[in-house]
This record gives sequence, C-alpha cells and structure tokens, in this order.
Amino acid sequence: MRIFSPILRRLSALHCLLLLAAIGLSACGELPNDSQIDPGRRSFAVREAENLRARGARVWCVPFARNLSGVNIHGNARTWWSQAQDQFDVGQRPSVGAVMAFRATPGMPLGHVAVVSEVTSDRMLRIDHANWHRNKVSLGMAVIDVSENNDWSRVRLESNPGSFGSVYPINGFIRPNL
Repeated sequence: MRIFSPILRRLSALHCLLLLAAIGLSACGELPNDSQIDPGRRSFAVREAENLRARGARVWCVPFARNLSGVNIHGNARTWWSQAQDQFDVGQRPSVGAVMAFRATPGMPLGHVAVVSEVTSDRMLRIDHANWHRNKVSLGMAVIDVSENNDWSRVRLESNPGSFGSVYPINGFIRPNL
C-alpha cells in the first residue's frame, strides 16, 4: 500500500474505495459471465466422473449433465425433456449451461443429455458430456445444427477431430433455474 499512498491522499474517500475495489477484483481474475460454463461446476462434474471410473463404476451422461448444469432431473436421458416441461425453461435455442436433450433412437434407446459449453454461431456449438465414448467424459465437442429450419432439431457431433458423425434428433434445450 506504500506505493499507492501519495495517490490515495489526493483522492476522495469514495474514489479510494472504488480504486481499492477495482484492484481487488483484478487480482481475482475474470468475473464469471454467461458465455462460459462455470469452471467450478465443470471441475466438480469431471472429478465425480473420475471418481466413478476409479471405483470401477460406469460413467453415465445423466449424472454428469446434472452435476455440470444444475438441472436436477433423474431417470434415463430419454425422460428429461418431458420431466423438464413444468420445472425448467425449455426451448429450441441453445445457451451456455443448458442441457441438450437428445431423443431416444433405436441406436440410442435411453436417449442422451449433454451440456452446452459454448455457442460459436447460429449453427454450431460445443458441448460437454459423458459416455458418448463409452465410460469417458468429452469436453468441448463440436455440434452442428443440420435441421432444415435451423431449429436445432437435428444435429451431428464431431466424434473425432474434423469428422462429424450421424444425424441425431434433439428435443431441445433445458435451462437451469437460476
């Protein structure tokens, strides 16, 4: 504080408080914003998945999505969309932190859920999810909207770098209650 003493003597008490607050905030790093997934939630979700794997248990998409998003729904992923209707804000537009609810298909009879970690454009986003690759967590996987009406009802995932796979039907996005 000795460095700031001459400056502080010339400022009013209010200015001093504002300056000190600004210095304090800058020391804490960036403030959280709605364009990023919460780093604390991500760490918790990944750590829980790692703990499961270390015990020899299966890592599933549902608990991972619940831990990462805060959307507290239980049951198979295929039931999340219907359960969310009266409890959460649901819609067809992605937002960071929202759960992307995949419809059940013959190849994916239990459905799937993933959490939007970044919206990169009108037709591309990134998701964090578990068990897309058996018993693993995938962070920042690219997803493109391939629906005819640009309504995120059909998507393709970048399962391997530069390679987008099959088309999957989507119910929509479930936003956590804040």
